[in-house]
Amino acid sequence: MQGGGVSGFHNAPVTRAIVLASGLLSVVFSVNRRARALGLSYQDIIKNFRVWRIFASLFAFQSTPELMFGLYLLYYFRVFERQMGSNKYSVFSLFAIAVSLPLEILSLVLLKDTNYITALASGPYGLIFASFIPFFLDIPITSRFRIFGVNFSDKSFIYLAGLQLLVSSWKRSLIPGICGLIAGSLYRLNVFGIRRRKVIRSLFFSFPFCTSV
Repeated sequence: MQGGGVSGFHNAPVTRAIVLASGLLSVVFSVNRRARALGLSYQDIIKNFRVWRIFASLFAFQSTPELMFGLYLLYYFRVFERQMGSNKYSVFSLFAIAVSLPLEILSLVLLKDTNYITALASGPYGLIFASFIPFFLDIPITSRFRIFGVNFSDKSFIYLAGLQLLVSSWKRSLIPGICGLIAGSLYRLNVFGIRRRKVIRSLFFSFPFCTSV
């Protein structure tokens, strides 16, 4: 299923920046054997206030399967940047991160005494799962087929990839995924008139690898 019908990152510089940042940081932390320590935890964020953990957790995945499914979904969802334009997609991306991250931290605070979870999975879960809201509502089904008597559509593979990422680390990945869905829903509801906002000059465009070729 081709996102937007055009291969590569043509007209999608913001997506390119996010994919490259996520891929590079994931590899760097994996090589340094620090990937498992990236997840947000109450101890690191609230008590010790290790701000670098927040930045790293926004982009770097902790395992190869998460990285593969995560980058695939980010790459596919570049279709929304082409539809919105890079300026508005920058707003969508920043909003998804700005809403999902505090929700994740709040969940750690609320669950700190329950032993339900000690750390959350790292990676751009907020942006990925926020993108499933417009994917569900705006992307039409173009074909249907049956496999072993079960009905599927061309969108099914994206949902399956999302489900795999959502449960990849069970509770640790489930909470960030839910926070992303909430962020996407709030953007869809146009809270604070966010859908009319624009970024005058997005930081994404200041990097050489964001320039369209």
